[in-house]
Amino acid sequence: MLKDAGFNAIRSSHNPCSRALLDACDKLGVYVMDEAWDMWYNHKNKYDYASQWRENYKSDLLAIVSRDYNHPSVILYSIGNEVSEPARDEGVEAAKEMVSLLHEADPTRPVTGGFNLMIITSAKKGKGVYDENGGGRDESGDKAMAGMNSTLFNMVTNMVGTGMNKSANSKKADAAVSPVMDALDICGYNYASGRYPLDGKLHPDRLIFGSETFPQDIAKNWEMVKEYPYLIGDFMWTAWDYLGEAGLGAWGYTPDSKGFNKPYPWLLADTGAMDILGNPNGEMFLAQAAWGQLDAPKIAVQPINHDTKPAKMVWRGTNAIPSWSWRGCEGKKAVVEVYTNQPTVELFQDGKSLRQKKTKLCKAVFKTAYHPGRLEAVSFDASGREMGRSALTSANGALRLTVAAEVSEADTGEIVYIPVAVTDENGVVESNADSAVAVTVEGGELLAFGSADPRTEDRFDAGKYTTYYGRALAVVRTGVGDLTVTASDGKTTARAVIKHK
Repeated sequence: MLKDAGFNAIRSSHNPCSRALLDACDKLGVYVMDEAWDMWYNHKNKYDYASQWRENYKSDLLAIVSRDYNHPSVILYSIGNEVSEPARDEGVEAAKEMVSLLHEADPTRPVTGGFNLMIITSAKKGKGVYDENGGGRDESGDKAMAGMNSTLFNMVTNMVGTGMNKSANSKKADAAVSPVMDALDICGYNYASGRYPLDGKLHPDRLIFGSETFPQDIAKNWEMVKEYPYLIGDFMWTAWDYLGEAGLGAWGYTPDSKGFNKPYPWLLADTGAMDILGNPNGEMFLAQAAWGQLDAPKIAVQPINHDTKPAKMVWRGTNAIPSWSWRGCEGKKAVVEVYTNQPTVELFQDGKSLRQKKTKLCKAVFKTAYHPGRLEAVSFDASGREMGRSALTSANGALRLTVAAEVSEADTGEIVYIPVAVTDENGVVESNADSAVAVTVEGGELLAFGSADPRTEDRFDAGKYTTYYGRALAVVRTGVGDLTVTASDGKTTARAVIKHK
């Protein structure tokens, strides 16, 4: 799904990925940045791997090379993520040693790292970031590295926002980060896109890429990728939502939505160009437009079914989804986003033009009052010629559950994915009629059932879950015969049958 959407590389953040993932990337032709750790010998959290790092880092790196050498998908080795040690000579020497070790073990691949230049610059000034050892000391007992833990640092990042991109533009910052950058074959910059235009003159022999960037910056960053030959790509955080770092990217509407470290029952990071079920959102459409992947404009709408403004996190530029079906929201203000790499778009609501707008960094935003019906976007090139159009419609009439397996037949023991949705009779998903759905399986085993709700007390292993914006997903292992999956919300029932091969 990621490759079909236009992604062509995965960063294994921030540990070596599984062999199964590498096998999949080999098969599909997806590049891999193969990363070792999230810390070196200074702790980010009190009980993390830093205590064991010194005695194991060499064998760790050699184990990665030994396992991954024959995986053609692996194009880069990474020696770490957002560590502060390179602010000192000892850390720089450690980086040089690791690069040399990897070159000796595998001379065919370049070595990089995902370095946050603001962290290194701050640590160079004696204002360290990470402190989970108690008393504000690193393992040598030196107070100079005293600082905050990794959670607090992310909280600060959220407050600073995309301004972090310019935090390492100064001459002092360049002097602080250059020793470790000069040790690498290719330099990975986390949240430092402000340096991209500068490095061509400051370091004409340096190759760089965005090893971690905000998703809302992808269009701006990709313009620079195309402009500067020494800037070779971008890893946006992130392509797919995930469990953990609860609420990292959430645009939340509940009282506990503010701040980075959100409490239970927050569960998902709620970031990503796809939600955890694989449904695309505005972040995806922005990336696709920037990469020239869209033949027609894409429409996404910020959720209309809330009466308050969301508390926003910087790891998400929009919470818009491709839906124009919000029952009970008639007359409410709707924020409509249209994505395209064409210079102009026009938005129509029920056949009436709202207006024509110029796009900025592949996006145009319209505001209107919600009424069920049809939204249509049309894109135009610089000469005014129509280049493409697309539409969203509202669900109409009675709603029902729809169960649609992704495959029609499967062999014994296969894992299959079965989307469940609240739709009208034409299959249009209704985003504001969520209900608790129970799933049962005959001829197989239900492994998990859930939705993309980032804040919920529902369990993936209970067989009952509330849909989120009208959608849920069942994960099933097939048995020896035909498989039947039945979903019911107490009002309607639907089922899918997968034939045994």
